[in-house]
Amino acid sequence: MTKKKREIFVSVDVEASGPIPGEYSLLSIGACVVDQPDRTFSCELKPITLKADPKALEISGFSLERLARTGDDPKATMESFAAWLDGLRNADESLVFVGFNAPFDWSFINYYFHKFTGSNPFGFAGLDIKAYYMGVTGCAWGDTRSSVMDAALKPTRKSDHTALHDAQYQAELFQLIRERAAEKSVGRG
Repeated sequence: MTKKKREIFVSVDVEASGPIPGEYSLLSIGACVVDQPDRTFSCELKPITLKADPKALEISGFSLERLARTGDDPKATMESFAAWLDGLRNADESLVFVGFNAPFDWSFINYYFHKFTGSNPFGFAGLDIKAYYMGVTGCAWGDTRSSVMDAALKPTRKSDHTALHDAQYQAELFQLIRERAAEKSVGRG
């Protein structure tokens, strides 16, 4: 029988210059260990392209021109992020990417890891908080917006479109949903 690896949930949030990696740039990464939200990684990156959706830049508050001067080199950044992630686990542990709208954030992280380091420490999948919430509560997809979750779960942190703050906020949401799932499980038992 194969021993089950302990899972380390890592909440990740990104800010990007548009909707898809490759054509648009990853501008910032924020990450934290879900069970230890003060154990963090964050960075701002030099853009790999100057193509941008003005709405994306408005939301994040980033300037591509400023990041071109002050941002970190993407290759060195992804190597540092991979090293940070590697330092979180032992050989018998696995990393689980956790995101709020994980397909968006994971697509940029996956692209940048493969482009600059050759592999993604998270593997080929991510856990989406919105889908998890829907499964635990039985709510409609439209009720997986953060404002609806805030009202129901009452987290102490808030989202502010700063990648690290949002990663920590998402970690709290995920923990609160896990607690609700555990309560439901106990109620059935």
